Amino acid sequence: MSRFDGDTTIVTGASTGIGEATAKRFAAEGANVVVADVNVADAEATVADIDAEGGEATFVETDVSDAEAVAALVETTVEEYGGLDYAINDAGVEGENAPLAEQSLENWAQVIGVNLTGVFQCMRAEIAAILEDDGGAIVNVASIAGEVAFPDVSPYVASKFGVVGLTKTAAVEYSREGVRVNAVCPGVIDTPMVDQAREGTPEMIDQVSAATPIGRIGQPEEIGDAMVWLCSEEASFVTGEAMVIDGGYVSQ
Repeated sequence: MSRFDGDTTIVTGASTGIGEATAKRFAAEGANVVVADVNVADAEATVADIDAEGGEATFVETDVSDAEAVAALVETTVEEYGGLDYAINDAGVEGENAPLAEQSLENWAQVIGVNLTGVFQCMRAEIAAILEDDGGAIVNVASIAGEVAFPDVSPYVASKFGVVGLTKTAAVEYSREGVRVNAVCPGVIDTPMVDQAREGTPEMIDQVSAATPIGRIGQPEEIGDAMVWLCSEEASFVTGEAMVIDGGYVSQ
């Protein structure tokens, strides 16, 4: 028997990268997976891949910065599968690169709206549904930028520090009621976001790999595996944790 047979998981940002890998990992473990994203074509491809492997998945187009869309996502999930057991809040944007005093208010609003307000809105709706389904777990995707500062991405850093704070607060509030809440803080992972950076600065990956004690960047599946574990009974005593998964980068 797989770990999540018959259980239901929402994964936001599941069209590509970490979210895609995590959705497929949950499906392989027997979960019903609700793929949520604004990227329709790639999200539908994720669902098709899961279906092709014999898994169960549904796509719900969702902008996490829109509270009504988030509420509809959770309502659809409960209607389709009878409840909600787990949620992975991965949807995020990097935003523009500029020193803080040169950041636009528009960029600040977009990054905070998706990365932080989006996670808040998702957790608010998800926790209510999970409580009605006798408990479960939530994992939020923060970043090593939620642990240490990085120049020229102040809105992103602020959003990810905020995600860690929301995670710890929700864990304190709801763990006794049966909802464990954790976060993962990935380092540089080989995703489409990194591909975009690679196009502008091709030497970046070599530099980051050289600066990482383990000697390489991470793979999306490695983050997905950690989130599956955090939702499993194997992690039943883990809550309020912000798990850094970065090949040792911030330990230096």
